[in-house]
Formats: sequence, structure tokens, C-alpha cells
Amino acid sequence: MSPKPTLLHFPKLLLAIGLPAIASQPLLAQQNYPVKPVRLVVASSPGGGPDIVARMVATKLGPALGQQVIVDNKPGAGTMIGSEFVVRSAPDGHTLIMHGAAMIFVPITHKKAPYDAVKDFAPIARIASLPFVLTVHPSVPVKSVKGLVALARAKPDALNYASAGIGSSPHLAMELFLGMAHVRMVHIPYKGTGAGIVDLVAGQVSVMMPNILTALPHIRTNRLRALGVTGSKRAAVLPDIPAIAEAGMAGYEAVQWYGVLAPAGTPKEIIARLNTEIVRVARMPEIRNRLSSDGAEIIGDSPGQFAAFVALETEKWAKVVRAAGIKPQ
Repeated sequence: MSPKPTLLHFPKLLLAIGLPAIASQPLLAQQNYPVKPVRLVVASSPGGGPDIVARMVATKLGPALGQQVIVDNKPGAGTMIGSEFVVRSAPDGHTLIMHGAAMIFVPITHKKAPYDAVKDFAPIARIASLPFVLTVHPSVPVKSVKGLVALARAKPDALNYASAGIGSSPHLAMELFLGMAHVRMVHIPYKGTGAGIVDLVAGQVSVMMPNILTALPHIRTNRLRALGVTGSKRAAVLPDIPAIAEAGMAGYEAVQWYGVLAPAGTPKEIIARLNTEIVRVARMPEIRNRLSSDGAEIIGDSPGQFAAFVALETEKWAKVVRAAGIKPQ
């Protein structure tokens, strides 16, 4: 005759009954994802590149997921406010961020950055990338990358260049150029690309590396002269302008990119689902054509490829910052 169960047997009995239910809860949540609207944070103001791309993607991603995707602008502190909000959010796929190169630059150039670009985000997919354009005011007597390097070499610190601020993408792209060319120019930081472009067009500064989206209208109206694009190859919208890498500076590359990330720890199944849907959206003709017309190239990579890209870019730009003597703020 079997002994009667005692109170000592109940914990084991409860454990045996409860474990399958408990273990199935995360799996069930992943299968039902998303269970509420998804927040897509943009760590900058409305109207900028990340915001434009986020809104394009959100419109198509919502129906694909069966939940509304809400774009939430959280600008401030050089994208740190929005970034910190996301890395501190629950890693359940309901809070995402549309980010760009600033995600990598901020921890390198700020002592008290609230996140680690490699450890605190789960990359989902890069949507697109676009190059910067090495541009000069028409009064600068050069018409090629080699001509600019020769002028800067003959007259160290005689030329000045604008950027969107210390540690910004145009700043670090230009510092990489100067370091590889072994020349010096004076840095004039502005509070944003727009302000720098205004003074470049007016001839108050001589050189700048704005992204192609910003520079294109001024290049087409001959208010600025393009010398080279910063991607690994020529841009389709500026076919006559060589890549800096093919214009005497082999290996040079600096691009702006836009991608979606989640907080670290987000389940792989959710990341995979989001990657599939986001890549599909990015390749829709209406989105691909609009981005291409602005000089962007569709990427649509895997989470693993995106993660490897972030790690390599972090290492690359940390070296540029050290070589340029840029002091973390």
C-alpha cells in the first residue's frame, strides 16, 4: 500500500505541476507578440533623417505586426535621452529605437554616456545607409579631392571646416579624412548640420562633409562644389562624383545609417520576427524608391550582421577619436 502524501510531498508536486506552465509563459508571450502597440523611439527632433525613416517604416510595419507602431520623438543631450529610455525599457519587443551613427559616436565622445553601444542594444536590422559628401564653397580653388589635400598641405590650418558639433557624424568623418590625408584644417563646430550648411553656402567656412540628403540641393544649384562621396563606391544620385576611396585615399569610408534596435535581452524569436518584417518593409518599392531618390542605399541585413557592424564601427571610430585628440566631454 502506497504511503499517504504528506506536506513534505506538496512542494515537489506543485513544482512538477507548475514548471511546464511557468516555462511556457515566455514562449507564449513570444508567439502572441505583439500584445500591445509598439513604440518606435527616435532620439532626435521631428523632421530629421531618423524621424523620416521611422515614420516611413512605422506606417507599413504596424499592419504587418497587427498592432499600431507609434513613433515617439525623445530628443535631447545628443540623442542620449531617447537612447537611455530605450535601454532601460522592458526587453519585450514593445519598445524599439530608430538610430544612426550617433548611437556609436556618443559613448566614444561622452564620459557619462548612459549606455554601451555594443552591450546595451539588440540590433534588429539596418534599413539604409547614405554617404556624406566632401563639399567646398565655390570660392575654394580646388576641383578634386587631391586638389584639396594639396592645398591643405601647402597651407596648414588656412582652411576651416564646419560640422554639426563636436563628436557628430560630419565631424568624425572629416577627422578620418584629415588623418588619412595627413593634413590640418581648423574645426568650426555648429549646433546642427543646417547651421553649418548655411555658413558654408555663404562662404563663412570653406569645407564641410554633410550627408548627401542635405548637400544634394546645394550641389545641384552650384552653391556648393562636391569633390567626393564618403561611401565605398559612387552614389547613384551623383554619378560623376568619385568616392574618396577611389580618388587617392584607398580604404576611406564613412557613412550615415539608419537601423532599428531593441533593448538588450529581447528574445531572439521576437528579434527574428521584427527583422523579417522590417526588411520586407524596407524593400517595398515605394520606400526603396523614395530612399534611393535621396541618395540612400537599402541594406536589410540580419541581426547578426548588424551586431557585427556595430562592433566594428565602435572600434574604428574610437581609434579616430583618439588619433584626432578629441577629448570626451
